[in-house]
Amino acid sequence: MWIDTHCHLDAPEFADSLPDIISAAQNKNVQAILLPTVKAADCQNVKELISKYSNQIPGLVYTLGIHPLYSNQLQAGDLEIVDQQIAQSLSDPRFVGVGEIGLDYFVEDLDPQQQDFIFNAQLDLAEKYQLPVILHVRRSQDAILKALRRRNIPGGIAHAFNGSMQQAEQFIALGFKLGFGGAATYERALQIRRLLKDLPLESIVTETDAPDIPPAWLRAEGIRFNEPAFLPRIARELAAIRGIDEAVFAQAVWRNAMHVLPRWSALCTSNPTLSVVS
Repeated sequence: MWIDTHCHLDAPEFADSLPDIISAAQNKNVQAILLPTVKAADCQNVKELISKYSNQIPGLVYTLGIHPLYSNQLQAGDLEIVDQQIAQSLSDPRFVGVGEIGLDYFVEDLDPQQQDFIFNAQLDLAEKYQLPVILHVRRSQDAILKALRRRNIPGGIAHAFNGSMQQAEQFIALGFKLGFGGAATYERALQIRRLLKDLPLESIVTETDAPDIPPAWLRAEGIRFNEPAFLPRIARELAAIRGIDEAVFAQAVWRNAMHVLPRWSALCTSNPTLSVVS
């Protein structure tokens, strides 16, 4: 049984094929998927998508937030909308945290001050509601660590982690797990592979970031987009890099995700088909 801790099922790339995407994931035994919201305007649509497909993917959950790549598109009232949507979702067992939020210092045309304002405002919401966060940390690890230390945030996941070992250890010390996926399947991704091999197993979770971060084999096989059905094959390669049995790895990453996202754990524990794993 596999878990994808970061998958944008609401992405436009999936708009015409989402039923097939969900069925393929189900057939590959991907029983839990986390869908992070990226814009305030998407919050309600994400909730409806979760409701529609939760019968097929019993561990299907979501977080609410504004992604840094959309920071330049912020509209008046967007942060208030996210706050309201979080408050309304606290009674929904499939709502598990705040995200995807963070900072992106790779994309040059993003205003760093605007990013910082939006990120810190959403960290304040996570602290207010005592919710874990799903973090976007591209070339921004130190700035994000500094912001986290100023608050009492109950952990979360640093998605698509590609920092140093020292930075990784600091995130772990703050209660975070680190997300690994398709990027580690490239032989040239030496730093990511070192992290994956050397970090404590209890600090690692699996993800696809579908439709993005395609694994190494996708282009050779003529496939355009990443998807959650590819998670088992990605995870097998991650397990091989660590040198452990894939079943041991599958159980560990599931347990790690449940530990850092307790609302997700509560949902899975209440479901007979998932409770054995969680």
